[in-house]
Amino acid sequence: MRLSLHSDYALRILMALAATGRQMSVDEIAGQYGVSRNHLAKVAQRLQALGYVAAQRGRGGGLTLAKAPETVIVGAVVRELERLDGFVECMNPATSACPVRGGCGLQGALAGALAAFTAHLDGYTLADLLPQPARFRALLGAA
Repeated sequence: MRLSLHSDYALRILMALAATGRQMSVDEIAGQYGVSRNHLAKVAQRLQALGYVAAQRGRGGGLTLAKAPETVIVGAVVRELERLDGFVECMNPATSACPVRGGCGLQGALAGALAAFTAHLDGYTLADLLPQPARFRALLGAA
């Protein structure tokens, strides 16, 4: 299984904000990770819409965490950003055209695996992803 780039960038944004504890611009975060500024901006907008970050526009603006890192459940973030119902075609009853849907065990096996995956992530908060915030900041180059 592989998380989408959208989820990857979302977790990176949240981790950077939590580690620094300060407002950061999209440009700053993109530069520190060496990723596309435009793609990161779209992810930041989604995180704002979901209530994970607050954004201030204009000169001197940027992103800040809208929730305490101890309250941000990693599994919840992944569920909100990933389309897990479409992991394979047969898992989405509205669009599935699989001729053997309902007659095989693939859907159940994959649904169980996804549930175990997200349940495992539910055991982690954003704070747990940063056991050494100072080291993380140093590696990121965000003093």
